[in-house]
Order: sequence, then C-alpha cells, then structure tokens
Amino acid sequence: MSENCSHDCGSCSSNCSSRKPADFLVPPNEHSKIKKVIAVVSGKGGVGKSMVTSSLAVLANRKGYKTAVLDADITGPSIPRAFGVKEKAYGNKLGMLPCETRTGIEIMSVNLLLDNDTDPVVWRGPVIAETVKQFWKDVIWGDVDFMFIDMPPGTGDVPLTVFQSIAMDGIIIVTSPQELVGMIVDKAVKMAEMMNVPILGIVENLSYFVCPDCGKTHNIFGESHIEEIAAKHNIPVVCRLPIDPAVATRSDRGETEDLQGEWLDPMISYLEKI
Repeated sequence: MSENCSHDCGSCSSNCSSRKPADFLVPPNEHSKIKKVIAVVSGKGGVGKSMVTSSLAVLANRKGYKTAVLDADITGPSIPRAFGVKEKAYGNKLGMLPCETRTGIEIMSVNLLLDNDTDPVVWRGPVIAETVKQFWKDVIWGDVDFMFIDMPPGTGDVPLTVFQSIAMDGIIIVTSPQELVGMIVDKAVKMAEMMNVPILGIVENLSYFVCPDCGKTHNIFGESHIEEIAAKHNIPVVCRLPIDPAVATRSDRGETEDLQGEWLDPMISYLEKI
C-alpha cells in the first residue's frame, strides 16, 4: 500500500495487495489523512487487547509519530478510561472531532458520546457495526501516522464490518499462554485470511511473572505454546509481555501515558517497516 493511499479503493486504479471490493470499503472523512491502519484483535476476551492497543499508541507517540485509537469495542469500551479522558466528543458541520489525550493521541470511543461512561450500550448488531463505520468515515482524524483499532473479541459483526469497510495495513493478534488459545488464534488467523488482511505478528500477553523478591521467572498461566502456534501459521512472534501489576494500576488510573517499559518496542520497530 502506498504512503499516499486515501483508503478509497473505489477511485484507485492500482492493484495493491490491500485492495478489496469497492462495494464494501468506506473512505475516511475527506479531511482525514491516515497513513497506516493497524487492527489489534483477539479471539477471546480478557487477554489484554486494549492494553496492547493503548500501549502501542503511546510508544509510537513517544517516537514522534502522530497516533490515534479507534475504539471499535462498542459494548466494552475502555480506551477513554485507560487514557483518563473524561470530556465528551463533539462535532461541527464537517464531521465529528476526536478527543485528545494529554500527550496528543487522538481517540474516539462510544464512551465519549454517552452521558455516563457506565451507561450500557444495548444495541443490535447492525447498529453497533454502523457506529464503528461512523467512527471511520465521520470523524475528522487529521494527519495520523498510525491508527490503531481496538477490536472487540471474536469473529462477529463488528470485526467483519471493520475488515470489510476499512482498508488496513495489517492486524496484530493478542494471545495468552493457555493451551486453548491455539484454537482461538486459529479462528482469528482464518478470518484474517478470508478477509485478505495481512497478519503482522502475535503478541503474547500475561506470558510470565518476574518475582520482585527473588528475581525468578514464573509461568503463572502455564507453559507458553506461542512459538508452535506461530510456526503453524508462519507468523512471527513479535514479543511476549510480562504480568506487571503496575500496568493494570496505571490503566485503572487513566495514566497509560505514564507507563514505563520496553515490552512493545519490538512491535513498534516492526510496524515502522511496513
């Protein structure tokens, strides 16, 4: 995909690998300029997908890239809380405007539109899917180097809508060490292949715990199977993330941008090469 790609394949004559049927792809807002789009997915909930998404945005931002997060997890939005953003999004005649975090990361989430962030989103699938599309086509994202899409878990309506509607440069699969994850990763990989979306790599979260007292490494959730899973699908394992209570504490306090650690640096370096 060209760096000058507008993500509007319907008006493009190039035959690049990211091209999809024009009937489904939706162009971004005409005032947006988004260079790279990366979706962060998982086959199941509870593996830290939103933490990985927000951390990637923070680390890329620290390296001087303009980053953004589109929170596509409509019924379980957590991105505003992770960044401590409490103000509401608003719009003008040109479109909706994303909120900005303390360090300038642009975010859009359904929680930025609700009166209270604890209000449940009790919507049918088609309405949820259309909301995600609006976050892409109606939001004025500005000049973004890397947009990270925090996907809901599974392979249902919203992931399908994102894969079909947004021309993306690839996906990152987040897993944990349990054996059952192999089957879940299989599902995520097969869906990506069906949608012709490149898989950039696998991040294993909750991989190990380093005891602060003795310095020994413990596999709390059992031995990792990520290498054999990755080899099965010919996908690189980009990094393995430790269990670190500080990560959860910072996220709960809305202090994701203050996190210190180099766990995801290999992934940022990998993304710079696409």
